[in-house]
Amino acid sequence: MGCIGCADGSVRRSDVMPDLKLVIFDVDGTLVDSQAEIVAAMEISFGAVNQPLPTRDTLLSVVGLSLVECFTILLPNSDASVRSMAVEAYKQGYHDNRVAGARPVLFDGMADLLDKLEQDDHILLGLATGKSRRGLDALLGFYGWENRFVTTQVSDNHPSKPHPSMILTAMSETGVDAARTVMIGDTTYDIDMARAAGVNAIGVEWGYHPKSALLHANAVVSRPDALYSAIHTILG
Repeated sequence: MGCIGCADGSVRRSDVMPDLKLVIFDVDGTLVDSQAEIVAAMEISFGAVNQPLPTRDTLLSVVGLSLVECFTILLPNSDASVRSMAVEAYKQGYHDNRVAGARPVLFDGMADLLDKLEQDDHILLGLATGKSRRGLDALLGFYGWENRFVTTQVSDNHPSKPHPSMILTAMSETGVDAARTVMIGDTTYDIDMARAAGVNAIGVEWGYHPKSALLHANAVVSRPDALYSAIHTILG
């Protein structure tokens, strides 16, 4: 990824264009509103382990973490085997609902923002998400985004946010350094991950954590058009 004619990884775009910038997006709550799909899968999951369903706000508060971390928080008094059952029920429920036609909805203005960013030859787009590879690939295929993002990091291959592994791997794959990288997300997990990786962070207000949880970002924005300006202000 992030390479020019480099089946062997010999030439990265950043080697040819050293002024490249890397813009990494979270997915759920940042690019797409997937709360209906998440809550529906949680209902299946909690039913499978015979536990009461938490409130919607509680469920959305853990979006962005790996599923193991989510259920550690949501089922604090259950043992590991119950939490493991809940994780598997969630995965299967989310998959079955997607096969049945459930789809997340793009937040207004995000498609235009991605189009605008993609037109800039100096910007590389990436993703860092708590989704599984299967779930992310399905979403990218639905929107026709298979080739839009040069680096995509998922929960299958990394410790849960806010560990910096996803961002560090994205920078390694693209050859872009921390000073020219920005992470964009809607939760404190995204902002803390960016801080841990030593990169810039932008919080978005339209997601699942309140603005007050995002104030340690470099900037917090309320509209996608403001997000475009914030990216260029921070990265130049």
